[in-house]
Parts: sequence; structure tokens; C-alpha cells
Amino acid sequence: MTASPRRLVIGITGATGAVYAVRMLQMLRRKPDVETHLVVSPPGVLNIKHELGMSRQEVHALADRVYSFRDIGAALASGGFSTAGMVVVPCSMRTLAAVAHGLSDNLITRAADVTLKERRRLVMMVRETPFNLAHLRNMTAVTEMGGIIFPPLPAFYHHPRTLDEMVDHTVARVLELVDIAVPGPSWEGMGATEA
Repeated sequence: MTASPRRLVIGITGATGAVYAVRMLQMLRRKPDVETHLVVSPPGVLNIKHELGMSRQEVHALADRVYSFRDIGAALASGGFSTAGMVVVPCSMRTLAAVAHGLSDNLITRAADVTLKERRRLVMMVRETPFNLAHLRNMTAVTEMGGIIFPPLPAFYHHPRTLDEMVDHTVARVLELVDIAVPGPSWEGMGATEA
């Protein structure tokens, strides 16, 4: 008897950073034990086209299951649909605010709300700088509810040579937070670098 794949919900919103979402989906295609459930907001679709030159269909093809942004009656809207968690990548400040205030007005915010109420792992890759006080308060509220705020800030300790290496490292770190391991550099300490 084989184990069922772990389901991971991925929400893509209209913030900059669509490359992180696409790379995450590409990495997870190589993980047969993970099933991706994708929801893309209309601004997310526009941003994918603008930043990456990709169509909605090309991004949908990277996921195992795709849901309509407006379908709040979808399986993802119920806590009875078991998942390993959810990543909102990239996460707009509008989506962050809706989740912080419990406004389940679309499938991304409803799925995030379900993830929190079921005490599952929610990672929000927020994109906006500089932060204003409303942003900070909303991040605090989501953190207090059990969510993880993970702005995709690049790390340099592994000496990335390309933008792709920086993106891959960030995506790998986020996936670690939902207990999904993908290849990537890890911190071994200063002595390891010198050796």
C-alpha cells in the first residue's frame, strides 16, 4: 500500500516576485510525494505575464490541481480537506491584510484562514518595502495566529553567482518550513566555508 502524496496549497497574488512561485512549482514537480493545489489571483496572473512573460495556462500546467480564485466552495475552503500547509508566494499586502483580519473573500484568503484554524503551517512571502505601520501590524497579527511571515530576502552566505541561485535558495528555505526537502545549500558555519 503506497502513501498518499502530501498536499501543499500555493496561492499566487499580485505582488512582485512571481519568479518565486513559478520556481517553487517547478521544484515540486520533481517531488512525487507532494501534490500541489494552486490558486492564482487575477493580479497574480497579470504579474506573471508582466514579470515572466508566461501565460496563465503555462503556470497552471506546473500544478497538480488548479482552482478558480472565486470558488470559495472548493475543497481548499474546508478544514476537512487535509493539507500539509499553504504558501502564499508572493503575498500582496492586500492578501496579508485580509488574512490578518479574517476576511475570507476569495479562495486564497479562505484557504489561508482554513490553514490557520486547522493549526497547519501557513507561510506568507510578503512583498512590499518599506513597510508602513499597517503592514507591520498585519504581519504581527498573522504571526500571533500561528502563521509565518517570510519576506523573500536573499542570503549571501552561500555566495550565489546568479539570480536563479538566489531564488532557488529562498524557495528551498520556504519549503523546509512546510517539511519538504529540496536540494540546496545550507549554512554549515564559517569554519566550513574556510575549509
